[in-house]
Amino acid sequence: MSIDVSGMIECRPGARLWGLDDEDSVWQVAIDLFLLNRGNAYDGFACLFGIRNTFGFRPVAEGRGFPSDASEGLASEFASYGGPADVFGTTWLTWAEVAAVDWGETDSSGTRSRGMVAGDESDWGRVWIVMRTLSEVHGAKNVRLVVWFH
Repeated sequence: MSIDVSGMIECRPGARLWGLDDEDSVWQVAIDLFLLNRGNAYDGFACLFGIRNTFGFRPVAEGRGFPSDASEGLASEFASYGGPADVFGTTWLTWAEVAAVDWGETDSSGTRSRGMVAGDESDWGRVWIVMRTLSEVHGAKNVRLVVWFH
């Protein structure tokens, strides 16, 4: 059975301007992952999120759940998929975390590197371009990708 990923990139525009404690420093939807996704790259799912991890990667962001401070747009989209009852593997990661990844680290066999399966030259490259660009404006900790699987 195939697995699909859904999710969104969010950012906190006010956080960089007014600080994290300001009432206007809330997460807002930037772009739906659907607009950037070209298919199922299971080795990338394994590397990044621990989904179908028969490759033996040490996942970057596994099992964090749905963020409690999600934007209204993201929460609505998540609910349209049935929420926790109908999806699995829900998690998130910030651009700061992506930027700090050791892209040379390999799976347990030593044959696939993180860069090969989820780096800039992979199908995830488009996602990283958007997140990198938003982080230049809003800061690396104020840009995140939230995903779930179905």
